Amino acid sequence: MAEMGRAYNSQPIVMGEITRIGLPGLRFSDGPRGVVMGQSTAFPVSMARGATWNVELEERIGAAIGAEMRVQGGNLFAGVCINLPRHPAWGRIQETYSEDPLILGEMGAALTRGVRRHGMALAKHFALNSMENARFSVNVTVDDDALHEVYLPHFRRVVEEGADGIMAAYNSVNGEWAGQNPTLLTDVLREEWGFEGVTMSDFIFGLRDASASLRAGLDVEAPLRQQRANWLPTDLKEGRASWSDVDRSGLRIIATQLRHYASTLDREPNEDVVFSAQHRALAHEAAREAVVLLKNDEVGGVPLLPLDAAGIRRLAVIGALAGVANTGDKGSSNVRTPHVITPLDGLRELLLDIDIEAVLSHDLRAASDAARRSDVSVVVVGNTFADEGEYLGADGMSAPGVRAVFPPFPPGVDLAKMANEGEHIMGEADGGDRTSLRLKEEDVALIRATVTANPRTVVVIVGAGAVITEEWRDEVPAVVFGWYSGSEGGAALAEVLLGATDVTGRLPYSIPTAEAHLPYFDRTASEITYDRWFGQRLLDRDGHDAAFPLGYGLSYTTFSIDDLVIESVEGESVVAAATVTNTGSRRGRHVVQLYALLNEPDFPRRVLLGFTPVWLEPGESRPVAVNGSLRPTQRWMASGFQPPSRGVTFEVSSFAGDPAAIHDPTRTVPLPI
Repeated sequence: MAEMGRAYNSQPIVMGEITRIGLPGLRFSDGPRGVVMGQSTAFPVSMARGATWNVELEERIGAAIGAEMRVQGGNLFAGVCINLPRHPAWGRIQETYSEDPLILGEMGAALTRGVRRHGMALAKHFALNSMENARFSVNVTVDDDALHEVYLPHFRRVVEEGADGIMAAYNSVNGEWAGQNPTLLTDVLREEWGFEGVTMSDFIFGLRDASASLRAGLDVEAPLRQQRANWLPTDLKEGRASWSDVDRSGLRIIATQLRHYASTLDREPNEDVVFSAQHRALAHEAAREAVVLLKNDEVGGVPLLPLDAAGIRRLAVIGALAGVANTGDKGSSNVRTPHVITPLDGLRELLLDIDIEAVLSHDLRAASDAARRSDVSVVVVGNTFADEGEYLGADGMSAPGVRAVFPPFPPGVDLAKMANEGEHIMGEADGGDRTSLRLKEEDVALIRATVTANPRTVVVIVGAGAVITEEWRDEVPAVVFGWYSGSEGGAALAEVLLGATDVTGRLPYSIPTAEAHLPYFDRTASEITYDRWFGQRLLDRDGHDAAFPLGYGLSYTTFSIDDLVIESVEGESVVAAATVTNTGSRRGRHVVQLYALLNEPDFPRRVLLGFTPVWLEPGESRPVAVNGSLRPTQRWMASGFQPPSRGVTFEVSSFAGDPAAIHDPTRTVPLPI
């Protein structure tokens, strides 16, 4: 195994290498915002990429990540993170794509396709892992139908796409730890889905019983021989473990590697592909496409955005985060990229002839004075890795509360030494689950001081999870969600604010108006029940309007959707077509979203089936096809998935619950069994 204490995953973490026969082993690189090894390209975090609703772009990002991994000696990218964020406070929400299972599955499948052009792809964390602070100790109870309908479909989709590996979660599911859970690792993964790849524990604390994990179908204890080194030899000798299970896992580990190296890969890239101009351009494209415009009121008779550079002599850029290289969490997903363009950098590079005054603090008087002297103010506020991210506890992995629930390490493993050499074995992982879904009080005060001095104020929110904005949003004309946007994020943001391109992002989740409209969440819980009610579907059930629904995002132009036709309903697929028109005065991109409306007891009344982004010139109309999946309409029964008993009504729209949505003329359509 490669050294781990120097800096987490700075080189491949090697598991199962057999040099005698030339077997390279699983050469692990973490993710998902890029390759953790070396000094690689930091792409926008996965949730930002989810906001692009662009699977073709995500596949290209996957190929770039695979190439950078390959030339740095890796062969297994463990960054296909597709956990469903049941609650927006989850600390690692930035590592996944959406609250919606369909988006999770399609984006995860796209990343998998791209990575596999150069290496193996591993999806994680299987399953129901969406609490960070309690991840080592919480038991998640879920009934079988919610499990299959909501929390597993995206994993199934990625398995179908060819994922080579699955990483088990830390948490317990229905009373058994995920790393030794036979229902998940064998009954569902192997027998229901036919998965043939390798299964792996999450690092260090991913299993509690060596023999039970082996019997359950866990192939690899990662990243080193720990519980199995301590207990498996004796268990095998005394009959508590079976050599046939050892052989089974060994065969899977070897076969997965052989299948990969026997497959057709892209030409091996040169070493200079890492943080290359081409990959930085791709990161720039993704960051630009991810920006979501939530609000754009008129000031002086015209929408504030896009900003007109010709009318700006002086610009105020306010907020500490405007000048910070803020690419997201600094735990196991941290990409140590060589250079990051901050929002301030991006605006300065684009506005060379404009005087920019920066107030990189929460100094209210300085902010007010700078705003008053300027034509426009841009306030950058939000979160960092200290607010939302991976969590190991104040004492890292050596915390007594963590160590108490695990068996001892084998001789020679000095976790304290590893942590001291690399801050944490998995980085600066102390953010954890958020304690508030709102901006900090000092951020709100900064916004108010700025907009009071200058009504031409744009607020840019940096973060990953939903931010409730009810207490201040009505006071400002323009609000943009800018995400943790990677190496090139500042340049992309500047282009969007100045109108060099349309603003194209669409929310990959819903944002409520109040915390009370969300599911129960206790970040210290040891027991919790997950059901099918969260996000947009919970708001719909309870009759609460979202502040911003799933799929919402404004554009610098306007669009209409007409003439919906359901072209085919066959098996588990539906194809819809509609005419999309750019009714505005500039080029823009729209995301056509296909939903099913249902009337089933104890089931969501609206589910997303598919989506297609489209660019249109001013006045251009174009027929757009949306290929959808009927799986989100299915119910899990004792006999397996069944179609809805009362049929569905299809609609296309610009977001969930869009009042301008159009429905198919045949109204309710019975689905084939």
